[in-house]
Amino acid sequence: MLLAMASNVIAQKLTQAERRARLDSVLTARYFRSPYDTNYVIRPEGKLTLKVRFNQTGNDFHAKGTVNDIYSKADLKTSHKTTMSIGASYRGISAAVAVNPGKLKGIYKDYEFNLNYYSSRLSLDLSYQRSETLAGDITGDRGEQRLESGEATLKVLNIAGYYTFNHRRFSYPAAFTQSYIQRRSAGSWLAGISYQGGSIRTTDDLKLRSPEAPDVRVYIGHFGIGGGYGYNWVLGKKWLLHLSLLPTFVVYNRNNMTVNGERKEAQHMRFNMIFNERAAIVYNISPRYFLGTTAVVNNSLIKDDNVTVNQNKWRARAFFGMRL
Repeated sequence: MLLAMASNVIAQKLTQAERRARLDSVLTARYFRSPYDTNYVIRPEGKLTLKVRFNQTGNDFHAKGTVNDIYSKADLKTSHKTTMSIGASYRGISAAVAVNPGKLKGIYKDYEFNLNYYSSRLSLDLSYQRSETLAGDITGDRGEQRLESGEATLKVLNIAGYYTFNHRRFSYPAAFTQSYIQRRSAGSWLAGISYQGGSIRTTDDLKLRSPEAPDVRVYIGHFGIGGGYGYNWVLGKKWLLHLSLLPTFVVYNRNNMTVNGERKEAQHMRFNMIFNERAAIVYNISPRYFLGTTAVVNNSLIKDDNVTVNQNKWRARAFFGMRL
């Protein structure tokens, strides 16, 4: 009986080991099955990649124009969000956890969600932000007024999607996730779409401080289509520099403003564009260690007969990683 039980235990252990070996074999085959021309882009060696990242994001708004014969100018921005994240990737399967020191101390009370997807052909940047720290100066014919943190609520969603035409030789993941290595310089024309939607609404805190202040809600919704270009420069065997730009022309918008319950639709747009820019620097210290920095920026420029609005949403990141 003891021999039979021992045999069963050994058989189970062998079965588990075989399952792990089979799973690792499947992941390895999938990992090295590259959609790229391997003369230009290859997979890095090593099963496991560990990475530490430091991130900072921000958002600012600028508006000026004349409404009801009254000129005004607003320069507003949210507080910066700083996080540190630790991530691990095994044969292309990744997981990460992020910590916001300001959130732990109760300093940063906003909410922000970022999703980034980079493949050989398609890439996606998505960010959603809900902020009550929007603050700044509003000046004009009626003098100057300060909008303090907590007196307005901002909700904004930014989406940018790319299609890479030269997807066999040009790699976004090499620059932004380091899951591939760009061996030779290459560029590509890009096609893409952009969406930007959200609202700014004054809160009761503004009424308490300035009873004469109006109740204001501004809603924006833009959908754009366009094209651009991206390029990866490989300098020597260790440096990778990336720049890309995708301007889109807004073909549909739903903009309106409500003041004290009275809603006004946006006028005919003279100039309406959304710009998406990316930049990255990657330095491969050795086949095992690497570091670098990346930046993703979304800008919008909205102009009608009376009002010009500009929004700048950005995220900067510095990272250090090792492959095992």
